[in-house]
Formats: sequence, structure tokens, C-alpha cells
Amino acid sequence: MQDALRGASYHRLVTHLALEAHGVSKRYGERDALCGVDLLVPPGTIHGLLGPNGAGKTTLMRVLLGLVRCDGGTIRLLGDARSSFGQPLPAGVAGLVDAPAFYPYLSGQANLELLSRLDDAGPCHVDDVLRRVDLSAHAGAKVGHYSAGMRQRLGIAAALLRSPRLLFLDEPTSSLDPASARIVRDLARECAGQGTAVVLSSHHMLELEELCSDLTVLNRGRVLYSGAVETLRARAPASMHRLHTSDDREAYAMAIAYPGMMVMAPAEGGLDLSASLETVDRFVIALGRAGIAVRTLERRERSLESLFLELTETAV
Repeated sequence: MQDALRGASYHRLVTHLALEAHGVSKRYGERDALCGVDLLVPPGTIHGLLGPNGAGKTTLMRVLLGLVRCDGGTIRLLGDARSSFGQPLPAGVAGLVDAPAFYPYLSGQANLELLSRLDDAGPCHVDDVLRRVDLSAHAGAKVGHYSAGMRQRLGIAAALLRSPRLLFLDEPTSSLDPASARIVRDLARECAGQGTAVVLSSHHMLELEELCSDLTVLNRGRVLYSGAVETLRARAPASMHRLHTSDDREAYAMAIAYPGMMVMAPAEGGLDLSASLETVDRFVIALGRAGIAVRTLERRERSLESLFLELTETAV
């Protein structure tokens, strides 16, 4: 009975997944670009693909979009099983992978209108998508005169023409200034809020931590972690505190013997304490009782970036 219930639960999950990929593999010569990657993304979420350059993020997106033939695995996009390389994408699937290319002698608006006709994307929403990526004022300008960031936003606008329910964005903020990057992040949130599943790759931990509810960490084509951001955060090093006292030498001697605390003495002075907030509170009280004054105490939050570096640097 329990097995039947688990099966029914899994069936409901699969039915409602925007993206389901199992065991996706790709090999170039002697190099494994992807090694049995699994990826499950429900509608209305932003799923981050995180990894250093060369981790396999772009290759995975190319495989999922049918731009590269995979060597193994199964893929379903919006419930549609992908059975062959080069198969047309289901309606509602769109993506931006690598740097977008446009006719430089045509305006941004003319490029999008042409793409809409070639793709047979239905009613043309060029004015609307240009507004959403903040390019309305430059719609009539030739793309050859666009900056790299403007071309990147035009590429996102082209993807939005398909009214996507599954949207792939590969390093979408890599060439953008801070204001443009904020537009793209807000747009990803807007799409997810409207029920679109967004798969967004980056090598910037802080960007994905801000946007995503779930992460898949890749390195050398292998999945090092896949799950909720909050679960990964719980694995991050404990909060770090930078402490300066009236007698750092004696404070260090007390800290190394204090239960539940790790301590380092940075070259620039002071102490770095790794412990729970409650343990630090008790230690500060102990310092006061020992006649050691606390001059500064700065809290540094759990570092997902440190954990990411640890995962990717130690992975084989």
C-alpha cells in the first residue's frame, strides 16, 4: 500500500514538472562534459545552475534545448519526452544560451518581428517584450549600435516572445551593468510569479542565493549538490565573528579552550571566531569576567560562497 502511495505521489510530481531530466550524459572525446545529471524543476520556481567556468552548465542547457546531442539519459520538457536530437521545442519553451546574435543592420524591433515570424510564435508581442527588458527607447536603433548589455537584454526579449512556461537563461547578467542586471533579476522573479519555470545558470553564488529556491551545483560535469537553498545554507560554515579585544593574546588562549568554538588569529590582528551566536554571547561574558574588554565584534553571516568554493575545489 505504501509503495502504491509513493508511486502515485511520484506520478503527480512528474505530471506537474516543467522540466524532468534523468541521467543526462555528454562526452567530447576523452572528456566527460556531463556525467549522469538529474534535474527536476516544477512550475513557478527559479532553479539555479551553479558552478565554475567549465562545470558543464552551458552544455547542459544546450542538451536540454536540443542544440547538442546527448549520449545518454531522458528529458521531458513541459511533459513532452524528447526522443531525438534536433526535435522542435514544445510551445512554451524558450531560452537564451551563449551570446545572442542578431542582424546588426536591422533595428531591435525589426529583429524581433522577424524572429517572431520565423518561429511562428503566434500573436506578435514585440512592443511588450521590449518594454519588459527596458529597451522601448532603443527599439528603432540598429542592433549594431547596441552595447553588449543591450544585446543581452534583446536576447531575453526574443525568448519572451514565445510566452514561455519553461525559460532557460544562461549567465543572463554576465555582461550587464548593475541597473540592467537588476532588470533581469526582477524579470526572472516576475516570470516565476506568473507560473513559469526558470532555469538560470551563473557562477555567482550570491546572485543565485538571492533569486533561487533550489540549486544544482555542478563541477566537471558532475552534480555535487541538488536541493533547496536553505538545506545548503544549513551545511555552510557557522557564522563567523571578527573580534578585537584589549588583550587578543589572552582572548585567544581562552577561545581555543572554549567548548563549541573554533578560533583563528588573522595576520591583520584580532580573532576570527566560528561558533553559534549563543556560544559567542557566553564567550563575550566570560571575557568580561576575566577583565578583557571587547572593543569590536563584527558578525559575518553563514557563507554559502565559502561552501561552494569548498565543494568545487575538493571535487574530483
